[in-house]
Amino acid sequence: MSCCVLTAPLNIKQSERLAEKLKSLADPVRLRLLSIVATAHTGEVCACDFLGKLEKSQPTISHHPSQLVKAGILSRKQRGKWAWYRLADGLCDVREALGEGCC
Repeated sequence: MSCCVLTAPLNIKQSERLAEKLKSLADPVRLRLLSIVATAHTGEVCACDFLGKLEKSQPTISHHPSQLVKAGILSRKQRGKWAWYRLADGLCDVREALGEGCC
């Protein structure tokens, strides 16, 4: 049984996009951010909630979600002075390559 659900090898563009997404996930703080958003009961998390959960400075916390948004892994919506984050469709190809199937 194969571990992946890919039906064909990745082409050059697909492999480049996937590598960029995996690079953005290759950081413990970003993985924790992703896990916080992915397990949120409401499907989204306010940036204000990251401070208490990550035990990092505010500038550090601001930097990491923006990198995940840039990679297409999280989406961001501004509500007043706070940003709210949720999973983006860009995580789907990562999940496929890792054998999780599509979103």
